[in-house]
Amino acid sequence: MVSAAASQAGALTPERTAAYAARRMQAISYDRTKPSRAGAGIPLSLLRSPCHLEVMIPARNEATRLPHSLAHTLRYLEAQPYSSSLVVIDNGSADDTVGLVGRTRSTRVAVDVIGCAERGKGSAVRRGILTSRARFVGYMDADLATPIETLDLVLPLLESGYQAVVGSRHINGAVLAERQPVNRVLGGMVFRAMVRHVLPGIADTQCGFKFFSGGLAQAVARDLHLAGFAFDIEFLRRIVELGMPVKEVPVVWSDGDGSTLHLVRDGARAAMDVLRLARRGI
Repeated sequence: MVSAAASQAGALTPERTAAYAARRMQAISYDRTKPSRAGAGIPLSLLRSPCHLEVMIPARNEATRLPHSLAHTLRYLEAQPYSSSLVVIDNGSADDTVGLVGRTRSTRVAVDVIGCAERGKGSAVRRGILTSRARFVGYMDADLATPIETLDLVLPLLESGYQAVVGSRHINGAVLAERQPVNRVLGGMVFRAMVRHVLPGIADTQCGFKFFSGGLAQAVARDLHLAGFAFDIEFLRRIVELGMPVKEVPVVWSDGDGSTLHLVRDGARAAMDVLRLARRGI
């Protein structure tokens, strides 16, 4: 059975409804006390060691911004009582992104870098999820636009039973520490208006701080197709269609320099992907 929000977004075919029902049963039956099971069809040699929480960073040519982000994230994770890992998914970098991560060490936190030959944030995140065996898994931006300390709020919610907890810049309590340029603000307003027709009820689909139970993330990731920045919308929409609630939490957010997002090129592609979602083309 799909949620009311999903029904408003468009009717599912009987075949897709059956597939979602099967994945929902898989996600619901997932034992939250154990690490995630291996991704279907993924060779055992590519799977990472189980842990309580895995933090992923999709990255392309991020050698300049990653040193601070890796150091700060590791300091935070090393201070936590649970087991964790930090994984950078390299998405075709031409700089020293891979070497930088390879030289990063921690005594308490596993640090890995994996490759994803298919271009796009969505492809990188999907690759990371399907090779994870963590109990909880999620991803964040390379520039720490949302502080890693937001996990102080996110992880207890996951441990209490929520299976999808995402950061939001557009709900009460959110703080914009550094505002975006006017052109990006206006573009974002137009984009959010489009998204509301596809995914009503979620205030911010594009905040780059999203965490999930490992079982649900893997069940959903296998049915995703978008590779670009609209991947987040497809991901959240699939979760809603499974009847799972998506919990939004307010974040402190900064618009840092050096983003790999190209407003015109990536914005146009994301808009086309949203239109495809609206027409149930994917």
